[in-house]
Amino acid sequence: MRLSKRLELVASFVEPESRVADVGTDHGFIPVELVGRGIALKAIAMDVGAGPLSRAREHIHKRGLEEKIETRLGDGVEGLRAGEADTVVIAGMGGQLVIHILENGRHLWRDVKHWILSPQSELDRVRRFLYGSGFELAREAMVEEDGKYYTVMDAVYKNEGDMGQGELTDMEYRYGPKLIEEKNEVLMEFLGREERELLEIIRGIEGNEGEKARDRREELAGRIEEIRAVMGWGIKKAGN
Repeated sequence: MRLSKRLELVASFVEPESRVADVGTDHGFIPVELVGRGIALKAIAMDVGAGPLSRAREHIHKRGLEEKIETRLGDGVEGLRAGEADTVVIAGMGGQLVIHILENGRHLWRDVKHWILSPQSELDRVRRFLYGSGFELAREAMVEEDGKYYTVMDAVYKNEGDMGQGELTDMEYRYGPKLIEEKNEVLMEFLGREERELLEIIRGIEGNEGEKARDRREELAGRIEEIRAVMGWGIKKAGN
């Protein structure tokens, strides 16, 4: 089995000899590859749907990994007990659902060392939740696949006393503090594409009159200014 570029990036965030719980495992690709490659000692493939979990069992059986990978039907991490996993993967779902799963998994925050997250939307809301709940981002990375951009985060829980500390700027919440600081190449590529698309929209409404059109142009110009600031910030920080 060959993982997609997105799932390869997710897998690369898992440390050797980890015990992994994969939430929303679908076909079970992540746990099968992590255990099959010897990265994870064991894994729990979790899903709220019986159908996806059945497909995961088929892949696990084909690789002969039944003794090292358990399948578990359940909603999020509600069925995961403390001490069963040091790494939890939550990938391939919307940002609000990722937040919901994290909120329902408060009983595991101190126990799990690494929360590997790859939200497909609302990344800024996820980052705000993390930093407001005592987490820090140890690492971030991006990958482009089939014209779409995906971000992977390694969230590490510190403690409740750190809640609200280390407040980020709006730009950092939106694009990722680590990605900006490191001037991540894929982020810069993404921002360049965003800038071109926004400029094209502005050109398309240049002749339109009225307050609504003016407000729209101002909004788009503000977004372009922010993008250029982020790109410049990344260049500046990379040189420090």
